[in-house]
Amino acid sequence: MLRQRVITALALLAILLPAVFYPDPGVFAVVALVLIAAGAWEWGTLNQCNQFGSLALGAVCAMLCLVSWYSGLLSQPLAMVWVVAGGTWVIVGAWLLNGGVKAWAGVPQALRLAGGIAALWVAWVAVAQARIMGINFLFSVLVLVWVADISAYFAGRALGGRFFRRKLAPTISPGKTWEGACGGLLGVIVCAFVWRSMDSSGPVGSASIYTDLANVHPAFMVLAVLFLATMSIVGDLVESLFKRSAGVKDSSNLLPGHGGVLDRVDALLPILPIAMMLASLRI
Repeated sequence: MLRQRVITALALLAILLPAVFYPDPGVFAVVALVLIAAGAWEWGTLNQCNQFGSLALGAVCAMLCLVSWYSGLLSQPLAMVWVVAGGTWVIVGAWLLNGGVKAWAGVPQALRLAGGIAALWVAWVAVAQARIMGINFLFSVLVLVWVADISAYFAGRALGGRFFRRKLAPTISPGKTWEGACGGLLGVIVCAFVWRSMDSSGPVGSASIYTDLANVHPAFMVLAVLFLATMSIVGDLVESLFKRSAGVKDSSNLLPGHGGVLDRVDALLPILPIAMMLASLRI
């Protein structure tokens, strides 16, 4: 199992890293589009679509992204889009985590499908724009999610159950603890200060998200990264809720040893538009 995970991870890195560092941001946008379309296909299977319906959903998502690209949307300031998307994630995420699987089961299938496609499309536009803003900015957003996840894992393993008797979300993801969540929050604060200290001065667009936030105020940076890390946890839990509702362990087996695309990007879906919203404060 571990060998399979490592092989898959190396194969993904062999594709993603050259795409990220290629001078033309469009190359990365294409790779991201393929992954997002695969995520849309998985979304169809999680919501009782047959194979044809799931493939059609992936095609619709891909076409929506392409139309947005060729209409010049990636070069436009989209502050209102980020505000609406981020606000929706906060409200819907809170409602789902409070209502659980029962609340999700009451949502009509058509609304589920449309909402999922909208979330995937917004995430693609956000990550494509993040790459246009600069490799440093893109990686600073991605690494925030990875640090939150890794810190939460180790804190949960070392301290889980010692300070909080109740689990974080026992009916959705029984393995997650409040100690792990707190460890994740602490990890992103450390990451933010370390990354900010290593940022070199450069033209607008070359800075990380931490520099952008710290330029507003260092305290704002701390609050913002805590909010981002919290929303990464929400994204992870919401996807777990979807899988529990569908009665599956993984969103698919597209990535051997890792599950599906949605299993890898769940925490990024709310983070990307919110990060872009916060970055717009630099203007």
